[in-house]
Amino acid sequence: MKNIEEITEKLEQGVLEVFQGDNFKKYLEVMGRFHKYSSNNCLLIAMQKPEATLVAGFKSWQANFKRNVKKGEKSIKILAPIPHKFEKEVKNENGEKEIQEIKYTTFRAISVFDVSQTEGEELPTICKKLTGEVEDFQGLVEKLENVSPVPVSYEVIDGAASGFYSHATNSITVSSELSEQQTVKTLIHEIAHSILHNKETGAEKDADKRTKEVQAESVAYTVCSWLGLDTSDYSFGYVASWSKGREVKELQESMDIIRKTANEIIEGLEGAA
Repeated sequence: MKNIEEITEKLEQGVLEVFQGDNFKKYLEVMGRFHKYSSNNCLLIAMQKPEATLVAGFKSWQANFKRNVKKGEKSIKILAPIPHKFEKEVKNENGEKEIQEIKYTTFRAISVFDVSQTEGEELPTICKKLTGEVEDFQGLVEKLENVSPVPVSYEVIDGAASGFYSHATNSITVSSELSEQQTVKTLIHEIAHSILHNKETGAEKDADKRTKEVQAESVAYTVCSWLGLDTSDYSFGYVASWSKGREVKELQESMDIIRKTANEIIEGLEGAA
C-alpha cells in the first residue's frame, strides 16, 4: 500500500507542475469558452453519446472555436432553462393590495454537438497520446478484461475519445486504433469508471463530472505505474484539465478512494497471474 501512496503523491506533484506551463494557459483560454452544463444535462449527453468529450451548439462551434458541424451529424438534445416573470396583484399581511413579481422557469430542448462531430481548427491539448508497446500486451489485456465488472469491446470511435463507459449498456468500449500503452491506460480508466460510477452500485456515482474524471484517470495512472508503465505525459495533463483549480481539490479529496480502487484492480491482476 505504501507503494501506491508514493505513486499518487508523484501524480499530485506532476499535475501541479502542469499548471505552470504555457500550454496550460492556452488550453484554459479555449476551454473557458465551453458552457458548463448541469449534472442532468451531462447525464442526457452521456446517454445519447457516451463517448462525447466537449459539446457546444451549432453556432457556438463556428463563432467560438472556428469549427463546423459535419454534414449529416445527429444532434444531442439537452434542456435549456427559459426564465419567465409576470406581475400579479396580491394582498399583503395587512390586507392591502400590492403588486408582486412572480418568477418561474420552463425548459426547452436544444441541440448540441460533440467535438467529434465537427471539423476545423484544432483545439489545444495538454495530453500527449501514449505511443509505446507493452510487454505481454495481449495477456495483460485479457487479465484486465477479467478484472472488469462489465463487458469490454473494441471499436473505431469517431473523434478524440479513446474509450468510454456507457451507463445505458453498462459496458466499456475502447478504441481499436490506439497504441498498446494507450489501450492499457484507457481500459483501466474505463474500468475505474465502471467500478466507481455505475449509477446503481458505484460508491462515487453522485460525484460531479470533474471529480469522476479525476478519479478514473488517477486510478489508471496508479495501476499503470504499478505495472511499470509511465503514463505521466497523458495522465498529468488529463487530471489537470479536469481539476477546477490549481489546488487540485478533486484529486486531494479523492485520494482514499483512488488508492482503494487502484489496489482493488491490482489485487485482481495479481489473482489472475
